[in-house]
Amino acid sequence: MASDCLFCKIANGEMNTEFLFENERITVFRDIHPAAPVHLLVVPKKHIRSINDIAQSDEVLLGEMISVAKDMAKEYGVAASGYKLLFNVEKGGGQVIFHLHLHVIGGWKDRKK
Repeated sequence: MASDCLFCKIANGEMNTEFLFENERITVFRDIHPAAPVHLLVVPKKHIRSINDIAQSDEVLLGEMISVAKDMAKEYGVAASGYKLLFNVEKGGGQVIFHLHLHVIGGWKDRKK
């Protein structure tokens, strides 16, 4: 855990955050600045700064993050209509919190093509 990392604090229960899913390795909670009706964050409890910092040993964790995201999309009613999975990488890629996290974004009713 990085002592100054917001997502480490959330994942370790140090902040008042409602977990939509939790296991030994991953937590899921709502984005506080949602970009869509459904905007969830899939966050590993292990501190990994960004996609650029993943190691080969993290591959199973990344697969689990995607699997959890798929399950959450189904649970929150966006699997059939469609959703986005998004990793922002570094400042230039839109990363704001430097703890790896996967966005699950969907639920638009009138999405233009």
